[in-house]
Amino acid sequence: MSVKHPIIAITGSSGAGTTTTTNAIRHIFRNLKIDAAYVGGDSFHRFTRPEMEVEIRKAQEQGRHISYFGPKANDFSLLETLFNQYAESGTGQFRQYLHTFDDAVPFNQMPGTFTPWQELPNDTDLLFYEGLHGGVKTEDINVARHVDLLVGMVPIVNLEWIQKIVRDTTDRGHSREAVMSSIVRGLDDYFHYITPQFSRTHINFQRVPTVDTSNPFSAREIPTQDESFVVVRFRREMKNVDFPYLLQMIDGAFMSRINTLVVPGGKMGLAMELILTPLIEDLMKRKKSRGYQMDWVQ
Repeated sequence: MSVKHPIIAITGSSGAGTTTTTNAIRHIFRNLKIDAAYVGGDSFHRFTRPEMEVEIRKAQEQGRHISYFGPKANDFSLLETLFNQYAESGTGQFRQYLHTFDDAVPFNQMPGTFTPWQELPNDTDLLFYEGLHGGVKTEDINVARHVDLLVGMVPIVNLEWIQKIVRDTTDRGHSREAVMSSIVRGLDDYFHYITPQFSRTHINFQRVPTVDTSNPFSAREIPTQDESFVVVRFRREMKNVDFPYLLQMIDGAFMSRINTLVVPGGKMGLAMELILTPLIEDLMKRKKSRGYQMDWVQ
């Protein structure tokens, strides 16, 4: 954690609403005139897409598993190095992973490859990370300890699988069987490296569908936000959350526990801006005052 160079991380996977969150965060940054350095978690993959396909085949032949959820396919140490360097000096290196042809064409590259490493912009106000491992911790590394505001985007697992199946078959050209195999292959890493992060977050946003998702492997479409509720859990140390204000501003919201707010899925973006704006403002105040300590930053 750093007073001078704070880090905000959104950690979560497909179906959780990370895109909605990123859009809300960018809107907050514009309103608060914050100049942020942006880093994507997939840029810390160890392999290009063709290389990963080779690694998967090798693992299958050897009776072991590899997935994008775990350390065999991601360089956690390099991610922690970036967070540590940025927290100390506001500097570091980043690159992009090019998912689609639309991403790759401007760089004259193929999808599934990386852009060259380059320096982060100078004199940014904070670092914003969005990816799978913003709160990851193992015996050797602890990425979470460097993050000043850690937000979890947590889908119920069937929704995550539906999102992955529809996205990978529709947008990325994979067969349904290949996607299902990928889900099975990643379960062990998911349990060990993804799920535990959501106990380290300051806030979790969990999208829960109100339609039948009992068999995600037969689903042909993704439940919409209006067909969902979002469960928002706050860390108990966060004593300054104005729940009466949030209940007044978000139509249809209610409290399910003393630290848990439930909002209609269609109000997800609004809820995020109302909740995260004062927290990010506090980070900027602390940055300016150099020593002011918020009760939710531990």
